[in-house]
Amino acid sequence: MSLISSLRTLAWIGHALGRVFGPPAAAAPDEDDPRAAELLRQAAEARRSGRGEEAAILYRQVLQRHRGSRGALRGLRDLAVEGRRWPEALEAQQRLVAQAAPGERGQEAEWLAALHYEAGREEAGRGALSTAIGAFRSALRADRNFLPAALALGDVHAQSGDQREAIRTWERAAESRPALPLLTRLEQAYRREGKPSRMIALYRSAVERAPDDLAVALALGRVYFELEMLDEAVDQFEKVEVHAPDLPVVHAFLGAVFERRGAMRDAFEEYRRALRLGHAFDWPYRCAACGAVTATWLDRCAQCGRWNTLGPADGR
Repeated sequence: MSLISSLRTLAWIGHALGRVFGPPAAAAPDEDDPRAAELLRQAAEARRSGRGEEAAILYRQVLQRHRGSRGALRGLRDLAVEGRRWPEALEAQQRLVAQAAPGERGQEAEWLAALHYEAGREEAGRGALSTAIGAFRSALRADRNFLPAALALGDVHAQSGDQREAIRTWERAAESRPALPLLTRLEQAYRREGKPSRMIALYRSAVERAPDDLAVALALGRVYFELEMLDEAVDQFEKVEVHAPDLPVVHAFLGAVFERRGAMRDAFEEYRRALRLGHAFDWPYRCAACGAVTATWLDRCAQCGRWNTLGPADGR
């Protein structure tokens, strides 16, 4: 191989590696500016000391020097979140999304969805339902799997009298993420419409798509029980029991099934097991970010403050 051919080969390899790995991450523009770094330090100290207005002034001084300072934008965003000033938080977050590196876009999009969601909640609380609908839709455009916004968007449609659009909203969301809060909304809607077969089909489909979600599997058993399909209910509860033998709610339901069948000895045994194991008969939820456990689903973890992180605990 000639020298020229070798150089061309090396150049091609370098170009290919550049496409795969990309250029090295550039330093934030304020990292090389000692004055900006000092302002960021002072702002963080002011914020920790509860001097929010002073911190905001310092962050804005950094932005005057470096318009794209992510540290300053995040500081202003967090101050606005603490003060529930959602338009201000959204303005800062939209700038962060616009300049995010590919590896950071997912996290920044989650933040954007959360802020649109909170803005929508505030509008809904004031009765501005059309504005709230727009905010919730913006949240889902930022992150299509942002469960709180899907729930809230359907709720607002229902509140405004458009039950059909509420159901369509929840159904679309459940197609991509068959989460129990969505399924519960749909179950209640189908129940009001007198469509028990749709309730069963809803949970059966969810169990097929999320076979490891024991909370959904338990909910299918509950629906069977409420519709007096006792054989199917027992079968479903026993399947859940295999994976979660120490969960009180499973034994409480089995006790109720045996009681309806008249098998009182078996019923009392299951009730005793349920009471022995504990007094919480709802499926527990765990935060994927910090591990905190709560008795019910919440849109935001009370422990770490992250949105859209609670999912059913494994029950073990």
